[in-house]
Amino acid sequence: MSLLSLENVTLAFGGLVAVNNVSFHVGEGEVFSLVGPNGAGKSTIFNLISRFYSPQRGDILFANNSILKLRPDQIPSLGIARTFQNIELFEQSTVLQNLLVGRQRHRKSNMFSEMFFAPFVRDEERRHRQVVEEVIDFLELQAYRDKYIAGLPYGVRKIVELARALASEPKILLLDEPASGLSLEETNDMIFWIEDIKKQMKITVLMVEHDMNLVASVSDRVLALADGRELAIGTPKQVQSHPDVIKAYLGTSTVGNIDG
Repeated sequence: MSLLSLENVTLAFGGLVAVNNVSFHVGEGEVFSLVGPNGAGKSTIFNLISRFYSPQRGDILFANNSILKLRPDQIPSLGIARTFQNIELFEQSTVLQNLLVGRQRHRKSNMFSEMFFAPFVRDEERRHRQVVEEVIDFLELQAYRDKYIAGLPYGVRKIVELARALASEPKILLLDEPASGLSLEETNDMIFWIEDIKKQMKITVLMVEHDMNLVASVSDRVLALADGRELAIGTPKQVQSHPDVIKAYLGTSTVGNIDG
C-alpha cells in the first residue's frame, strides 16, 4: 500500500527545471531513498512534500489524498515529519524542551484549560512526557536531556533533531541527509537507528542521502535523480549498477559512492 506518491510532478524556477515529471511511490513500512548529485532535485522534492513549494504540474498524494491545497503548517498534522540539511533547533532551550516541541501536533488543550491545569491537561502532559522520554531512551540521549542545544557537539545535535521528529509520532519520516557531518561511528549508529525506526517503530522513511553505504544498508528501494529527472529506480544494487546512473554520477564503469 502506497503511503506517499508523487505523480508526474514538475517544478521550474524561471528557466531552470528543478523537478522534471518525477513520479514515485513510497510503500507503507518502506525505507525509500533519493540519491543524486547536487542540483538533482532531491531537497526540492522534500520541500514540495512539505508544501514550501507548489508544483506547476502533477500531484502529491498522502494516504491517497492530495496535499496540494494544504499549508506547510498543516502537513505535520497528517503524520509527516522531517529533518533538515541545516539543523533547525532552539539553541537556547534544552534537549527535553526541543523534543516537547515535537509533540505540538498532538496537543488538544488551549490557553484557558492550561491556565487552570484541568485534569485532561495533566493527562495530556504526562503522555507527552512519556513519549519524549521513550525517544530519549531509544536514541540514547539520556546524558543530554537537560543540556542546552547551544553547548552540544554537531553529531549530538543531528540526533536531537531526529529525536524531535520522532517525538511527533509520524507515519512517515523525511530524513534530509541524516549522515551529513557525522563520523564513521555516528553514521553506523544512524544505520541501526533507521533500521529500528522501520522495524520497531513501524515508521515509513523517505531519505535523501550522500553516503551510499548508509543507503545500501537500510533502503528497500532507491530512486536516482539527475538534473531533476529520474534515472533509475530499484534496489540499491540495481541502481548502483545501472548504466545511466554510472554515466551520470561517476563518468566511469566503476561503481563506488554516489554523491547525492
